[in-house]
Amino acid sequence: MAPRVVLLVTSPRLPAGLLSAQAWDLLRAHPVLAGAPSPQVAAVRAQGVAVGSPEGEPVAALLAAADRAGTAVWLAAPDGDEAVARRLGLLLAREPGRATLEVLPGSWDPPGARLLDVVAVVDRLLSPGGDPWKRGQTHRSLAPYLVEECYETYDAIEADDLPALREELGDLLLQVVLHARLAEAAAQPWTVDDVAGDLAAKLVRRSPHVFGDARVSDPAEITGQWERIKRAEKGRTSAFDGVAVSQPALALAAQVHDRAARAGLPAGPAGPIPAHPDEDALGAALLALVAAARAAGQDPEAALRRAVLARLATLRAAETAAAAGPR
Repeated sequence: MAPRVVLLVTSPRLPAGLLSAQAWDLLRAHPVLAGAPSPQVAAVRAQGVAVGSPEGEPVAALLAAADRAGTAVWLAAPDGDEAVARRLGLLLAREPGRATLEVLPGSWDPPGARLLDVVAVVDRLLSPGGDPWKRGQTHRSLAPYLVEECYETYDAIEADDLPALREELGDLLLQVVLHARLAEAAAQPWTVDDVAGDLAAKLVRRSPHVFGDARVSDPAEITGQWERIKRAEKGRTSAFDGVAVSQPALALAAQVHDRAARAGLPAGPAGPIPAHPDEDALGAALLALVAAARAAGQDPEAALRRAVLARLATLRAAETAAAAGPR
């Protein structure tokens, strides 16, 4: 029977020594060789497994160990020791009876493990000796890029361009990790792990129909449940608390209108647009309003924002009066 060579590869994103039972059995039963020192080598040695360093050419040393013991293990470095694997594969392709080759994953990445790579790369960029531009940024200076990336992501979705969406989501993720890394130096520091931990806890807390014993029958009930839990968590008393007034004026107007409708408050006076326009007619009417505003030297975005904020103040007053009841 031909001697056996096993390439034991492990995930560099997991703690060194966190290996499968099969991997540990293999390491304890056969000669083990490795190249340069690594955390994985140190962890294996700490458990009493002898890990030798090849004298001379690694492939020759590995085959010699397999000849002596029947099976020899190469404990690959974090990068997988691709050069060793390639040389071994080429040799055995020329001499097919020389030995058998197996590749055994001793550990593997769980879903989301590549996020650790992003965190490590951003940490390097923002550490001394990293990227001067990124090191000079603040939460405020990065804010316009966050908005820009959101719009680019939206464009990819609207275009049904999945490859572009994949890229744009990566750019959004970069913004999240950059802000989290900058926060580590704040007066009250927090890290990307805090961000992820808060998000996971929030999702569990606001989904009791999945993680608890709550019963819901349709998406509308799920949405209502989420909003009730959110209001309780944040101590909100107004239907308009949490409305982002810095969003584009048209989106702000739609959100204020929807919040008012859910709260049973009046929607406000009707405008010059027909009561039930189709999408094309609505778009044309809005475009005509923009054109008229520009012709008059007005900023339609600013004008709409002022009108929405005034309407929001009126609605809040009406809400407060309704809560106070008749006098």
